[in-house]
Amino acid sequence: MKKYSADIIYPVSHEPIKNGVIILDDDGRILGFDAKENQDPSSVKHFEGAMIPGFINTHCHLELSHMKGKVNTGTGLIPFITSVVTQREVAPEEIQEAIQNAEQEMLKNGIVAVGDISNTVDTFPTKEKSDLTFYTFVEMFDLFQEKDADSTFEKYYEVFNHLKLNEGSQKEIVPHAPYSVSRKLFKKIKEQTSVEGRTISIHNQETPPENQLFLEKTGGFKNWYESFGLSLDDFSATGQKSIHYALEYLHPNNRTLFVHNTLSTEDDIQTAQKWSPNTFWASCPNANLYIENRLPNYQAFLNQNARVTLGTDSLTSNWQLSILDEMKTISRFQSYVPFETLLEWATLNGAKALGFENELGSLEIGKKPGINILEHFSGQLKPETCVKRII
Repeated sequence: MKKYSADIIYPVSHEPIKNGVIILDDDGRILGFDAKENQDPSSVKHFEGAMIPGFINTHCHLELSHMKGKVNTGTGLIPFITSVVTQREVAPEEIQEAIQNAEQEMLKNGIVAVGDISNTVDTFPTKEKSDLTFYTFVEMFDLFQEKDADSTFEKYYEVFNHLKLNEGSQKEIVPHAPYSVSRKLFKKIKEQTSVEGRTISIHNQETPPENQLFLEKTGGFKNWYESFGLSLDDFSATGQKSIHYALEYLHPNNRTLFVHNTLSTEDDIQTAQKWSPNTFWASCPNANLYIENRLPNYQAFLNQNARVTLGTDSLTSNWQLSILDEMKTISRFQSYVPFETLLEWATLNGAKALGFENELGSLEIGKKPGINILEHFSGQLKPETCVKRII
């Protein structure tokens, strides 16, 4: 049995506890809480700062870890995609070393679970023995080439079948983004993922050309396709923003995790949440700054009581893999978002989005959520605030 106390405990699921004690079994499962004065001081290990649950990173591309520092910042999404496509192939040994280092970085930074995108099997050896819990999203895209939809599906489904899950982890096939998936491929994915209770991830509204493509079939994405010699004959503008195209081919009974949402408006958020109560919004603020040099309007999400989660994206588009740093970025640029709200986004909302809330996301009796201490913390995030993982 272990007993830990902190200046303040943030269970997330209920009100903070000042000078409380959390009691855990030897495996880190929570047995109960008590007041500090009721415990023998010699039996309790005290930490200065705030005690919180382990972080949930709902969006990462672990397999791109070897590209850290290789792609310029502030270029916009389309040049960024081009850089990834043209530079991602390196020696397998380099890829594996970077993946392992990135996994260890997340563990050190207090992350306990990850929603991770896989286009290849590169991360699977690490995942199969990792202490992190993964929800692996095997991402499919055919770049609107309907003639390739069947072969694309088969190729990525083979990747999906290759992953052996460790205890607690999950996997699913998912569409990459509205701007890269044909109607035919979308239908095939929907047929395979119509089972209730799964999580589907999809990139959403990251850059102005995405909506422009669907509204008018013009703009940067049209030019990008043409530059690669790809025909858009199979694609027709819908006259609506890209999220409407996605909603047409997603299943409302699944948990749907819209990722980035840099340009999502209050109307977009409202439309998706009316479509399904199982809607979540993964925000990756540092990646948004890295790629597009802009952030979502978080007030729009607060106004709609949206269930926001946090992600790091990959080391291709971030300087580090730290959910605390994502919280700090939001607090710095949109400081009206309360700390307690940011903490919920970083923990319990993420656990719910990935279907891991029975074990993770909050400090509750019976759960094994991991325990972090926020050091140099006195009610608000500061540049010097750091995280120490204790379980």
